Amino acid sequence: MRAFSYERVSSPAQAVAAAARAPGARFIAGGTNLLDLMKLEIETPGHLIDVNGLGFDKIERTPDGGLRIGALVRNTDLAADVRVRRDYGLLSRALLAGASAQLRNKATTAGNLLQRTRCPYFYDTNQACNKRQPGSGCAAIGGFSRQHAVVGASDACIATHPSDMAVAMRALDAGVETMRPDGSRRTIPIADFHKLPGATPQVETELTPGELITSVKLPSPVGGKHVYHKVRDRASYAFALVSVAAIVQRDGSGRVALGGVAHKPWRVEAAERELPRGAKAATAALLADARPTEQNAFKVTLVERTLDAVLTDARS
Repeated sequence: MRAFSYERVSSPAQAVAAAARAPGARFIAGGTNLLDLMKLEIETPGHLIDVNGLGFDKIERTPDGGLRIGALVRNTDLAADVRVRRDYGLLSRALLAGASAQLRNKATTAGNLLQRTRCPYFYDTNQACNKRQPGSGCAAIGGFSRQHAVVGASDACIATHPSDMAVAMRALDAGVETMRPDGSRRTIPIADFHKLPGATPQVETELTPGELITSVKLPSPVGGKHVYHKVRDRASYAFALVSVAAIVQRDGSGRVALGGVAHKPWRVEAAERELPRGAKAATAALLADARPTEQNAFKVTLVERTLDAVLTDARS
């Protein structure tokens, strides 16, 4: 690990001011992903800004009947919150499907959204990776690609986003609330928050340098059956090959977002019109632009079968 400086801040204004003073600085809270990347020298920030003292660890009702989840709310506390379990069951189920209990006790809401890909070529500094070193190439293309993206990828990157929570947030139409170094605030729709790789896979989110996530806002609850199914190589401690987050109504209509198939949580609202026709029609619309490799083409079928299981579960 390379040497770095460290400071604690006690207000959002101090946090963004510190980031403005030290270009390339990183905010740190739970550190469940960032510290691993620093140990491998994949990320080498010269300065860390500890934001644990900002008080963003509360879950509060909003005037429109939704929830505002502080950026520092731990995954365990979010999954266990009675309001989340009652009104946003999809989110609770997705959180409990992720990582281990120990990691959920440390991991934060903002950190979960910002976690980086688990592509083995990204983690191996001896391999070419445009996400780690722009312009170096993508060793996953033509390499071992079983875990990789089947849709939304590019000639520069075929990595997938690892978060379970983010897939549920996408189905729930969350908004990511932030503060920028100039003190201005904005809300980024979750649909726009994560970026597809294109020619710049190293640019993973819409955040600008030094921009701080303060909270995530959920709109008022959506009725229907909330279901999260995750298919993985092991029953625990494994990232999704395919995951399906769905909210299904009695008439078969609803929302669906996919994990494990793209560089970001994958949702195609137009495809949701096909849900009443069944999993096959909905999958064809969701993955209409799929470009799987020979090794991960099975994911297309796996999405259909997992979505079919979700729809069957929702009808039971």
